[in-house]
Amino acid sequence: MTLHKIMLVGFAAALLIIMAAPALAEDCKEPKTGTNDIPIFSPPLANVVTGAGRLQFYSAPSERCQMSGVFVIPKDELVAYAETDDGWSQVMYMNPRTGNTVSGWVRSARLKQTGTVGPKQ
Repeated sequence: MTLHKIMLVGFAAALLIIMAAPALAEDCKEPKTGTNDIPIFSPPLANVVTGAGRLQFYSAPSERCQMSGVFVIPKDELVAYAETDDGWSQVMYMNPRTGNTVSGWVRSARLKQTGTVGPKQ
């Protein structure tokens, strides 16, 4: 293979990666809640994490949108704001020791509702 062909192949590969990047980023864009597809809970729901092991956080309701190093464990308490039809919940977690919060999406099957947070609106 000549140097010219190698350069063309490399350029084509780089172009494909650049063109695919916006599509991947768009896939992880957080969807709009409060719609018919993703209704919000009013009031938000208090939940506890069930099951075994870590419950991974995602930036959007998709396995491709993992938030690296962000997870909760069984018995952690979360507030759920919305849920998709295919089993994702939009949640917020506040670390009781530090007060730091994180919001994202988790698999709904690992949550057990324990009550509500605030008055019905």
